[in-house]
Amino acid sequence: MIFSSSLSTESELVAAPDYEAWSKAARALDKKSGMQAWRDADESQHFDYRAIRARLERLNAMADMGDVRGMLFVLNEGIHGNMDGMGHERLYQKARFGTKRVIEDYVAAVVYALHAIEKARAIPLDERRDFFRRAQHCYGRSALLMSGSGTYLFFHVGVVKALWSEGVLPSILSGASGGSIVAAVVGTRAEREVGTWLDSGVLANTDNPVKRGDKPRRMAQEQVRERLASLIPDLTFQEAYEVSGKHLNVSVAPAEKHQNGRLLNAIAAPNVLVRDAVLASCAVPGVFPPVMLMARDAKGRRVPYQPDRRWVDGSVTHDVPTKRLERLYGVNHHIVSQANPFALPFATDMRKQKAPLEAIQHASMMTFKAWLNANMTIFQKPLALVPPLNSLANLTLSLINQDYTGDINIIRPAKFWSPTKLLSDLAQDEIDELIDSGMREAWPRIEMVRTQTAISRALEAILVRIDKSGDDGPGHRSRALRKAVR
Repeated sequence: MIFSSSLSTESELVAAPDYEAWSKAARALDKKSGMQAWRDADESQHFDYRAIRARLERLNAMADMGDVRGMLFVLNEGIHGNMDGMGHERLYQKARFGTKRVIEDYVAAVVYALHAIEKARAIPLDERRDFFRRAQHCYGRSALLMSGSGTYLFFHVGVVKALWSEGVLPSILSGASGGSIVAAVVGTRAEREVGTWLDSGVLANTDNPVKRGDKPRRMAQEQVRERLASLIPDLTFQEAYEVSGKHLNVSVAPAEKHQNGRLLNAIAAPNVLVRDAVLASCAVPGVFPPVMLMARDAKGRRVPYQPDRRWVDGSVTHDVPTKRLERLYGVNHHIVSQANPFALPFATDMRKQKAPLEAIQHASMMTFKAWLNANMTIFQKPLALVPPLNSLANLTLSLINQDYTGDINIIRPAKFWSPTKLLSDLAQDEIDELIDSGMREAWPRIEMVRTQTAISRALEAILVRIDKSGDDGPGHRSRALRKAVR
């Protein structure tokens, strides 16, 4: 009877039409499986639960007394995402919904304390501002990174839709190739407009719709340009930031030798036009010609940006640019939406508990990568004599040696998809299927995202409010980014 009941709940989980229904089924399954009892109990070998419980009780006691100075003192003792090991990945692999209750309660108590300190007029503004800046620097920030994807970009749409609907979409967005399209659609809109642009009907090709079973129609670069013009406003990265308040990042790779890839954004390339950056990031080598970036000058004219340089698909060099985001924004928590069909064999989620077979597969892939790198070193000179073969080998090596995962990984299920459709229009039902897949893969990670980003989201919102001048360092509304939007 218990077995039958569990099967019923599992089927409800699979068939859930939205996150509310999914979470209800997940909690019911946890209750039946005994995982709710695991959540309610503090004990775990994976973190110092006694220390977290003690800190929680201190914060709660001070909150009851209205002792804001006391809360400030406690938080000054340390505020970071892995306090006493509470960020351990195994803590989020047990239950279907959420993690240890004491961790969730502690995070909620910290957020409450942060808001109480923000409102405490007894603490001078300069002291509060200094504390929040230090706290953000110490705690770090979260970012959503969307991989190259071709037509799989609709998987990213589903992931973004799930996160945005639950209010946990990070303000720092990065995209390469197809992922850059989704990042740009969201990163050029005000928060209230985002939902409209995540509708599958808006994103599909309505002028010349495709039906399932039709012969794939690969888009020419001009068609891609026209499609981008209908989806992405004519804004620079600086202007996009002013409109959306989000930090949009687009990866591009150099078409020439001896050049480095770029991460384009309002900090490093404020005057570059977003559309052209996305077009360059989607310029698959050997399929589309390299793209020259365009910018808007002080008089509002469209002018070449680095006219002697051409750029191609950003996933070639930086599918998931974690290190660059760390340097630019202090990001130390990466949520990765991985849909790149060429990267999936190498996108092993190291933070996920593996079955023995998965562990063997991962070890085999690591061995293969080491073997390939060793052979490339041996054959470097002979390959240099055959430029096309050398370019292909270097491209392959660049793809293989990248890291394709982060701290939280939402990976597209390995499902057969015709290679001929990768750069072609899709039928509406195929688009809907991919969006649905992205949402369903995101749902089991929503509470993990919510818990692990709650403090950083609170700090970011407080800093925006508390510093009316806006000149609060990289990643915020500095004076350099307050140019009027055309």
